Amino acid sequence: MGDNVVEILNKQVSSLIQHKEGVIGLLAVKDPYPFQRQLDGLDMLLLVISDEACDPSIEHRRMDGQHVMIQRVTRDLLLHWISNSRHKDVMEWILRGDIVYDPEEMIQRLKADMRIYSDELMKRKLLVEYSQFLHSYLLAKQNLEDGFLLDAHNHIVRTLIHYAHLELIEAGQHPEPLVWRQMRRFHPGIYKLYEELSASPETLEQRIKLVLLACEFSIMSKMKSSCGLIFQIMESCDEPWSISELSHHCTLSDLPIDLSLLLQKNVQRGYLREVAVLSRSIEAEALELRYKLPR
Repeated sequence: MGDNVVEILNKQVSSLIQHKEGVIGLLAVKDPYPFQRQLDGLDMLLLVISDEACDPSIEHRRMDGQHVMIQRVTRDLLLHWISNSRHKDVMEWILRGDIVYDPEEMIQRLKADMRIYSDELMKRKLLVEYSQFLHSYLLAKQNLEDGFLLDAHNHIVRTLIHYAHLELIEAGQHPEPLVWRQMRRFHPGIYKLYEELSASPETLEQRIKLVLLACEFSIMSKMKSSCGLIFQIMESCDEPWSISELSHHCTLSDLPIDLSLLLQKNVQRGYLREVAVLSRSIEAEALELRYKLPR
């Protein structure tokens, strides 16, 4: 970090920390959105972390001629952002940012943990990316069948992005904001699909069909490994699970996944069994569908 930035922080850190109770960390990120400078115009982000309940807030300041955003967040919310992939910038901030205040070494531990995915974090991220990969793939396929080529193209681009993220997470790497630059080095095959979709002389319909065909194999082959978190939960109980029980399980309840779709596709592949049971909570003539691991 440059001397000018350090000088700014030395002037401001006391007001950010001493006058706010419960602050346990301060991270400074120079140029927090390096790939969208035209949109935000920020020079620096100060991430203020608290261990006390408070509403997250954002504040803009002018500090010695620099445009600075101050984002206040609780430790629990920060960990939530990291674990469920809802806030993709925060991992980049923690990895790139300079620690200004960290008396409990909480930020330092986060930096170390994020360089190598923990087993639990990887399972969560794999499940989220796979769910989005599958969902966008099926939307692209449906749009193509219905003749909506531009919509199909929009969804197949998203499908490729989730495919790229999935491959990176499986390898223990963090997807970068400019993922195609990263994939050009990491997985030239997926990058080639993106090139074919963008610049091939084939018709738009032919390009979409090519990418759908290439993605279909990975959709099938990655299903079991990517849905490991669901299977892990089901192993904790011999009784079949309802979709409501699974969706409210503490491990899954905060994840942005299409659980219904995931269960249906795993049943079709034989990775789960669908069981019809009588239930007092529904009409006598109706059966409730539950799910269990095959034995």
